[in-house]
Amino acid sequence: MRTQSYLSFMAAVGILTIAAVSPVRAHHAFSSEFDTDKPVILEGPVSKLEWVNPHAWIHIDVKGPDGKVETWMIETGSPNVLLRRGFNKSMVEIGTVVRVKGYAAKGGTRKANGGEMTLPDGRTLLIGSTGTGAPEEKKK
Repeated sequence: MRTQSYLSFMAAVGILTIAAVSPVRAHHAFSSEFDTDKPVILEGPVSKLEWVNPHAWIHIDVKGPDGKVETWMIETGSPNVLLRRGFNKSMVEIGTVVRVKGYAAKGGTRKANGGEMTLPDGRTLLIGSTGTGAPEEKKK
């Protein structure tokens, strides 16, 4: 009986260890996905806002040089980081035109890591991730 309890305990410890490590393994460094040699400035209306961990995502419709609209996914810091910086999701409604400075993803996808976002009223918000190796935007 004692052996069975010990095995059950060890199985539970193993499962909890795997569960605790999984979110850490899923997080990535900036340089694994984005390129500091590819700065981008994207402007267009917000089409979707995902307020999720570990990074919130802002989707914007950007008109390309050929006039076609392309939807870009902008990775930001976590919702908690954004809240501490004074940004909440009610500040940007669907259709709000924003300007985002950041860095394009490697591989040519329409994905970028956001550094700062300018709202229509001129306010600029720091939206980038911290602690991932992303370049820091300079405060003005």
